[in-house]
Amino acid sequence: MINSKMIFSITVLLITPFVVENSFAQISSGGFGNSPFERDFGDVKFLDAYFGTLNQKIEVEPGDSNAPFTVVFANVGTQDITGIRGQLSLPFGLSGSDGPGLVVLADSDSNSLAGDNFHLTFFVNIDKNAQIQQYPATVKVDYSRLRESGVRTSFSDFTFKVTGDSLINVKALDPFLTSLKTNNVVIVISNDGSAPISSVDIVSGNTQTERASTASSTTNMENVVILESNWDVGNIEPGSSRQLTATVYVPENLKGDTLRVPLSISYYNAHGDSHTVDRIVDFYIKGLIDLSVYGIRVIELSDTQMIVGEIINEGNEDALFGFVTLESLGDSNIKEQKQFIDEIEIDAPVPFNIPIEFEGEPNYGEHDIKITVRYKDSVRDEIFLPYETTILVAEPSNDDDSEDYTIMIIIPIVIVIAVAIFIMRRRKKEEIQNS
Repeated sequence: MINSKMIFSITVLLITPFVVENSFAQISSGGFGNSPFERDFGDVKFLDAYFGTLNQKIEVEPGDSNAPFTVVFANVGTQDITGIRGQLSLPFGLSGSDGPGLVVLADSDSNSLAGDNFHLTFFVNIDKNAQIQQYPATVKVDYSRLRESGVRTSFSDFTFKVTGDSLINVKALDPFLTSLKTNNVVIVISNDGSAPISSVDIVSGNTQTERASTASSTTNMENVVILESNWDVGNIEPGSSRQLTATVYVPENLKGDTLRVPLSISYYNAHGDSHTVDRIVDFYIKGLIDLSVYGIRVIELSDTQMIVGEIINEGNEDALFGFVTLESLGDSNIKEQKQFIDEIEIDAPVPFNIPIEFEGEPNYGEHDIKITVRYKDSVRDEIFLPYETTILVAEPSNDDDSEDYTIMIIIPIVIVIAVAIFIMRRRKKEEIQNS
């Protein structure tokens, strides 16, 4: 009996160290997951982790290097702490700026009072093959309590996001405006980055108050009228664009200048933070060419019937390299012809005349025709102005019959004159002989 108790006691003594050791091993790992660090309790609570500095979050994308990565904590203990030092463990595809495979270190420059927040900023490289997504990470914080010897340690598991980088560009779909008229403008807002932007709102800065608030204006929006000034664009995904439309009236004095339209773009980035950026859309102001065709009629000149008319330019810019083309419409067989008229100056009618020729037998009477004026503006864009009308081609008079009739009248007169001369000469001769 005594031997049995002794054997049982010895057995318990031998087994107890293994049980105690395994218990402490469970505490040291703490049930916190597969962390590369040992675990212990402390007075530090994890609050947030993001790319950027304490006061400003930034967007990052695969391939960025030496990007600041900030982790924010709260000192939830009852005492101030000092000697704060952090170690960051990152997943595959992200590493410290010192190189892959190394623990990322950061030190806090100041103490943290009880109840206050503090932060650690690490510098991280993002592999170019990394994905834009959420990632897990672990941070270890070593610190000391004031008036207490020894080092305490806190561990935190958290997730963070490689957000991608948004890149906003603006351009005009058609960068040319015309003075002295209303222009329908289309502006393209594109996100050329890798992160989405949301709740995009755009304001055109074209008010007198806004211009007066700047010491030196970079725009020339004076006297320019924009009927719309605010656009709610919505969300713009990476690599996509949205369009906004505006109605713009430009005065005559801006002809030949570049109009700079300022835009203020407000949006929320991938962090959910509100941002505002300023962009400028440039337009070149062309002069107005306003042509009219009038006075189309048929005249006969040197036994040739011709279509004549005039072109007037009521704009503020000359039309260049002008051509007039005559075409037949419907059943008309008038031959197509062209005439070069050169520049069409403002407020000065330019005449044109095109001889009428037929394809096949002449067809007299009414003809439907089209007069097309082709010209170029100051940026060498080719423009066509068509004008359709009806003309009357009259049958020419018969000149041969007129000549025959004239000859028939002249011949008797000539004969009478010749007979009269003959009689007069004969009488005169007889008078001479008789005398």
